[in-house]
Amino acid sequence: MTSELDKFRMDGRVAIVTGGAGLLGAEFCRTLADAGATVIVADLDVAKAENVAAGLRASGGKVSGLALDVTRPESVSKAVDRIRSDHGRVDVLVNSAALDPKFDAAHHEKAVNAFEDYPLEMWNQALAVNLTGMFLCSQAVSRPMLEQGRGVIINICSTYGLVGPDQRIYERPGKPRQFKPVYYSVTKAGVLGMTRYLATYFAGTGLRVNALTPGGVFNDHDDEFVAHYSARTVLGRMARRDEMNGALLFLASDASSYMTGSNLVVDGGWTAW
Repeated sequence: MTSELDKFRMDGRVAIVTGGAGLLGAEFCRTLADAGATVIVADLDVAKAENVAAGLRASGGKVSGLALDVTRPESVSKAVDRIRSDHGRVDVLVNSAALDPKFDAAHHEKAVNAFEDYPLEMWNQALAVNLTGMFLCSQAVSRPMLEQGRGVIINICSTYGLVGPDQRIYERPGKPRQFKPVYYSVTKAGVLGMTRYLATYFAGTGLRVNALTPGGVFNDHDDEFVAHYSARTVLGRMARRDEMNGALLFLASDASSYMTGSNLVVDGGWTAW
């Protein structure tokens, strides 16, 4: 008899994580590998993807790196074809690749993103990565998943896809105002629309599509930003980078077998106020 814990196992399944070399993407790859899945770390930066894969292989994971530009149809189709050739199937797609303007120590001084002067080319680039890339990757994996009669797609959203940004937390006394840019909220809201569309489109096929909405994850932010952000959460802190992993595994595995078209929010209570 299958126990509840057994439902979280991913043995024999093949998972693709786009943006797999990123802060959360690498965590998702590790989590799926630990659960027994064969994991493909797909990223535009193939050197970083290979580095993440090598580290996980050293810990016993069945993991490989793969170059992927989610904005180019030929890159996406080539990647999925290679995965099918190497592994014979595709069971899970985690759409984690995204442009996300950072406000950590390495990026904070560069983040002046006023709406009035926001460049059209940057808007278009963000749409291409955050929405078109998700569209192309989901479209490509849907074909083998439909042939298999089962599959899981997980789209990574954001609290700013649910509520407007609190721009006050990005302010610094005596410095030009900085903003979370317009594209981020718009594209992340679009992620939820795509999730619900795909879930209902694939009704009756064995494909499930859900979204995961993380809150802010600490990554060397300065003390002032951490204090401002933490004050907006019920739990009074930013997330650790591993605190989305349980939710991701739940959505990827049979533990969530009666769940599709939903959005799992892990934000420390940010949207509960």
